[in-house]
Amino acid sequence: MKTIAIIGGGVTGVTTAYALAKRGFAVTLLERHRYAAMETSYANGGQLSASNAEVWNHRATIVKALQWMLRSDAPLLVHPHPTWHKLSWFAEFVSAMPNYHRNTIALARMAVAARDHLFQWADDEGIEFDLQRRGILHIHRDRAEFEHAVTVTKLLERGGVPRRAVTPDEMRAIEPALQGACYGGHYTQSDSSGDIHKFTTGLALAAQRHGAQLRYQQQVVQLNAGAGGVDVTVLQGDSADTSRYDAVVVCAGAASRDLAAQLGDSVNVYPVKGYSVTVHLEDAASRAAAPTVSLVDDTVKLVCSRLGADRLRVAGTAEFHGHNRDIRADRIAPLTDWVQYNFPEVSTRSITPWAGLRPMMPDLLPRVGPGKAPGVFYNTGHGHLGWTLSAATADMVASAISSSWEAVRQRTASPLKMA
Repeated sequence: MKTIAIIGGGVTGVTTAYALAKRGFAVTLLERHRYAAMETSYANGGQLSASNAEVWNHRATIVKALQWMLRSDAPLLVHPHPTWHKLSWFAEFVSAMPNYHRNTIALARMAVAARDHLFQWADDEGIEFDLQRRGILHIHRDRAEFEHAVTVTKLLERGGVPRRAVTPDEMRAIEPALQGACYGGHYTQSDSSGDIHKFTTGLALAAQRHGAQLRYQQQVVQLNAGAGGVDVTVLQGDSADTSRYDAVVVCAGAASRDLAAQLGDSVNVYPVKGYSVTVHLEDAASRAAAPTVSLVDDTVKLVCSRLGADRLRVAGTAEFHGHNRDIRADRIAPLTDWVQYNFPEVSTRSITPWAGLRPMMPDLLPRVGPGKAPGVFYNTGHGHLGWTLSAATADMVASAISSSWEAVRQRTASPLKMA
C-alpha cells in the first residue's frame, strides 16, 4: 500500500487526507498544533461562497489599496515596509491582471464542483457544522459598486454560479433584520454558510475512521525528495525524527512557500491576514435581531454568517504584513462597528476576536497538483476561498496521485514483447 504524508491539518489538509483515505491509501497527516483546524480554519467568515469567486487582480484593487494605505482601519492594508517576498508577490499579482476574467470563471467552476463533494461528505459522515443553506446576499452601498457587481455576475454565470440583482426592498425581504442604507444587492441562492472548525474537525475524525493516521504536535522542518520517496523530518520537543513516504502533499497554508523551496518548487504563497469577531448572542433580543442569511458588504469587504442560535461571525479585511499574527484593536473595531450600524439591536458586549493568515497565490488560483520531484504534490494557496474550494481541490489532488501511480503500475506490469 502506498504511503502518503499530508503536511498541514487545516481544511485543505484534512479534506486531502479524507479523499486519499477513501481511495485506500495509507495516509499520515502531520499537524504542528495539538488539534486540527487551529489556524486559518479556526474562525473564518463561515461562508461557502461561490459568489465570492471574483479574483482580486483588477485595477480597482490597486487604486483602493493606494487610497487606503494611511488608514489603519482600511479594508485592505498594505504595510509599506518592503520585503522581497512582498515585492515579488505584487509583481506577479500585477502580471496576472490580464487573466482576471478567465481566472474568475475558473474559480467559480471549482467552487461549484466543491459544493457537491462537501455536502456529500458531510452527509455520509454525519457531520454537524451549523450549515445554513439560505444563500448569500451581497450588499452594495452605491451605484458604481452595484454596476461593477453586474459585470462580475456575468462572469460567475459563465462559471455556473447564477445570482440575481435585488432591490433594497427585496434585500430586506430576504433578510428582514438588515438595517442601514444601501443602493442594491445581489443574491446567490445556491451559496451557504457554516462553522469551518466544526466541519474540519468532524472530517478529520471521519478520515481517521477510514484509516488515516492523525499525528498532532508534529512540526515539519525538512523535506527531501529522491528516487525512493520523500523523507519528512519532524521536530517533537528537542528531538527530530525522519520518516520516508512514497509521496507527500503540501497543504501547509502560509508555510507552503518555504517547504516548497526545499523541494525545488516555487509556490509564492503570501500570508494575507484577516480578522474576525464571534458575537455571542446571549440575550433573546440579540438573537432575534441578528441575521440568519449570510451577508457580504462589498464596500467594506466584510462578511457575516449566523452560526447556530447563539453566534454571529463577522470577518474580513486583508492585511499584508508578512507572518504577523497580532490581533489589533484598530482592525477589530470596524467589525463590531459594522454590526452596530447594520443590526443595532444586537449586543456586542460579548465578542471573541481572532486573526488568521490566508495563504494567497498572486493570481488567486490555488496551487494543486504535482511538483518537480517524483512523489511531491501540492494543495495550497486557496486565499479567501479556502473552505469553499477545499473539497474540489482535495478530490483533484487525490485523483492526480491515483492516476500517476496507476500509470506507473501499468508500465511496470506490462509484459515484455517477445522478439
